Amino acid sequence: MQKKDGQSHKKIIATNHRAHFDYFLSDYTECGLVLTGTEIKSLRAGHCSLTGAYVDIRNGECFVVGMNISPYKEGNIFNVDPMRDRKLLLHKDQILKLAKNKDQNGYTIVPVECYLSRGRAKLEIALGKGKKAYDKRQSIKEKDIKRRIEKASKNFSYDNR
Repeated sequence: MQKKDGQSHKKIIATNHRAHFDYFLSDYTECGLVLTGTEIKSLRAGHCSLTGAYVDIRNGECFVVGMNISPYKEGNIFNVDPMRDRKLLLHKDQILKLAKNKDQNGYTIVPVECYLSRGRAKLEIALGKGKKAYDKRQSIKEKDIKRRIEKASKNFSYDNR
């Protein structure tokens, strides 16, 4: 079911802001997550962190490593390790493309966003090329300039009333 503005319905649970700061991101891909019953309940409650997470390719399968899904409060014995590796659902050709870029071009595969789409847990991943220190300074400078422009335009609009 689509909204009127053309966007599909998705509820964002967690974003990896650090990924945008540390990497030049490209080739965004949406993939599904293999979860247990208590993990999906915990995700729906919003208990997820992508800080320090990355995607690893083993035996032709993709796994997200370092993604923290807190144990579900009422899950008792059915809760699993919150930091366990979780399998990603991707087509074989997508996995081969990611593996090729990772090996040949020195990219890292980084999770960018975790969300629910039509009740299913999805993870948006991207190829990331590491930034140097001067690139990070440039990013900070651009954010600061953008913030100042927005503040100035906000103040300007109030003065002209």
